[in-house]
Amino acid sequence: MINISAGKIFLFLFLLTVAATTCNAQLFHKNPEKELFGRTIRNKKQVKAKEPKSVLRAKKKQERNDRKLQKNYEKSVRQSQKRTIEIQTPEVQARMKQNKKDYKARDKEKKKKVKSGTRKAGKKYK
Repeated sequence: MINISAGKIFLFLFLLTVAATTCNAQLFHKNPEKELFGRTIRNKKQVKAKEPKSVLRAKKKQERNDRKLQKNYEKSVRQSQKRTIEIQTPEVQARMKQNKKDYKARDKEKKKKVKSGTRKAGKKYK
């Protein structure tokens, strides 16, 4: 009959278990980085802290007040500009209006030049 010693059987079983464990390791650990380092930062849920309703109401009220103050400020600036023109003599008023027209024309040309220049540069370096 076949003469097999206990050492050979033990060695065979040991090699069989080692091979099986390495195969199982590949099956159960699909993402080793996740195993080592845990969840990534982007997968963590961000906890949203809710503010009390009274705080939200106070913030909205403050925003309304800020908008109202800004609107009143712009209105007062416009009135001040009108008054500045009204108190001048007719010759100065005409000169001020002409200066305003000239400024608008220069500003329009400057914007046009910048826009066309960037368009050319965009085509050049595309």
